Amino acid sequence: MKIQTIALIVLAISILGRGTTNNNWVVEKHMGYNIYYTSIEKENINEYSKFVNNGVKSVLNFFPNSRIKEFDVYVHPNRQSLDSAWQKDWNMPDFKSECWMVASGIANKLDVISPKQWSIESCEHNYSDTVGTQRLITHELVHVFHGQHNLSPDFNDIDGIDWFVEGLATYVSGQMDAKRIAQVKELINSKGAPQSLNKFWTGNYKYALAGSMVMSIDKKYGRSKLFELLKFNKLDGILSSLNTTEEGLVSNWREFMQHE
Repeated sequence: MKIQTIALIVLAISILGRGTTNNNWVVEKHMGYNIYYTSIEKENINEYSKFVNNGVKSVLNFFPNSRIKEFDVYVHPNRQSLDSAWQKDWNMPDFKSECWMVASGIANKLDVISPKQWSIESCEHNYSDTVGTQRLITHELVHVFHGQHNLSPDFNDIDGIDWFVEGLATYVSGQMDAKRIAQVKELINSKGAPQSLNKFWTGNYKYALAGSMVMSIDKKYGRSKLFELLKFNKLDGILSSLNTTEEGLVSNWREFMQHE
């Protein structure tokens, strides 16, 4: 009798455990990715998966004849859950995210706070802004795509290309909009534009600066060359591939933006 009881308990646990992983994650298989979420998010997953699907489509339209390998999407119910994942992934047990941070992407996964919680859990993002939400999700999916082609899939071993990693995601996702273009032009006209690449991912206009630099590379060298740059994790690799210098790249950017 005791053996039968134990067997029933084991069977019950097995049944309840199907479709879940550790930490009470529920997993659903989608075309090209697995999406993990907690039970309270179940009613939102179909809605969220549309943003992921649209983002993947946008990335592959930008880089035709390419593909994204299968990856995971983790929808975190709150910031504490996201911080816990980042603390483990980055080996930073005391890390606490800033209020504007809601998502991240590397080669094998995308972590995101449940978008419907952004108005509570963040200080900059609102799920009701569907265009902004789509661009943000696409931004992180560009990181996934980039990581799958980069020598450092999680971007932990990069040197001097922060501007390229973030600029690429800003540009491809559509976040390099008219407002950001205007910001860059104003910086150039007011003599406040950076003179070196390490300054492009600094300050209040870092997304605009980095995005505009990648945009200028795309326009001058072409989409195939931009794709070729995805593999480099160090600045000298990018400069060598473009057959230019840092000064030449910045000069080309300034000239391009003045006529954009």
